[in-house]
Amino acid sequence: MRKVYFDNAATTQLRSEVINTMTQVLQTEFGNPSSTHEFGRSSKALIETARKEVAQILNVSAAEIIFTSGGTEADNLAIKSCVKDLNVTRIISSTIEHHAVLYAIQDLQKSHGITVEYVNLDHCGAIDFNHLESLLADTSQKTLVSLMHINNEIGTILDLKRTAVLCKKYNTLFHSDTVQSIGHYELDFSDITLDFAAVAAHKFHGPKGVGFAFIRKNSGIKPMIVGGAQERGVRAGTEPVYAIVGMVEALKISYKNLAQEKKYITGLKDYFKESLVKEIPDILFNGSCNDNEISTYTLLNVCLPVTPEKGMMLLFQLDLKGIACSKGSACQSGSSKGSHVLSAILKDEDLAKPSMRFSFSIYNTKDEVDYVVQTLKTFITSANVLEH
Repeated sequence: MRKVYFDNAATTQLRSEVINTMTQVLQTEFGNPSSTHEFGRSSKALIETARKEVAQILNVSAAEIIFTSGGTEADNLAIKSCVKDLNVTRIISSTIEHHAVLYAIQDLQKSHGITVEYVNLDHCGAIDFNHLESLLADTSQKTLVSLMHINNEIGTILDLKRTAVLCKKYNTLFHSDTVQSIGHYELDFSDITLDFAAVAAHKFHGPKGVGFAFIRKNSGIKPMIVGGAQERGVRAGTEPVYAIVGMVEALKISYKNLAQEKKYITGLKDYFKESLVKEIPDILFNGSCNDNEISTYTLLNVCLPVTPEKGMMLLFQLDLKGIACSKGSACQSGSSKGSHVLSAILKDEDLAKPSMRFSFSIYNTKDEVDYVVQTLKTFITSANVLEH
């Protein structure tokens, strides 16, 4: 059976260079980085070199990079420490954030009684900056703004710098989940003055189970996980040296090849979009995902013209054809719950129809696009014939 992977927003294929780098480290560097003997010092040196390389890419200091198990931990570390350690009593966010952010906020609301306010969104999932500023203008409580850079389901891009400037104007802390953007967009955190960011390696062809938090120096953040002095005392636990080195190798290659790979993937997305419109005229694009100026070039979220009953079979049929994509986002596609992102922006009639997220990488081809489009067309045609 043919296999086509169009779920790169969920996770990505490891680059061969990353596998080779990790394999070499696994074979030769088994010392505990906290050990003071030569084996430990050798492992520690690899971690600190990796930290410096990440910092250089983001134009920050090495001390501001804290290695974690991934984006979810990095989000939780920043958000929860702001409330527990930095005396934040109000959080401003949006209803379409990743669950790593939404659930962390809801947990703090229950445990600490914080005030939570959600900024207004337009029909594409873009925030209303006038509403955000009106919320920020109330300075009676110490506030954290948490807004993701690129939405993982519909691809809407937040103007990070504009948001950061607004937060600084009102002396407000700013956290952003940048999981879908690091490795795909150039970001300069000396220019974009956010306070915290979360990153996951497996979104840019690195290994799973590793990521990092950017934490602006002198922030006062304290550890969420205790039990050791690793990661400058901010994150206890023996560091996975091979994974950290693999992540940084993937990150360096992503930025080295960024212009070339972005052009290729954008062309693939545009070809997919044009093919869908040609073959399935009634198809709709959710959010602004069909506009590469205000949405990421890495994904399309489409609403298909079939009934809800037939739509329930669509993901199953695609899987039978060897096609991997997501209904909503992969982090919740195994759940019976609908997408909270689409629920926030779609009309009820469109929400009832099946929506699929297709996300792309350098390992995809136009031939695969043709196969997927024809499979979708065949399913929709047969479904509509049966309806009539």
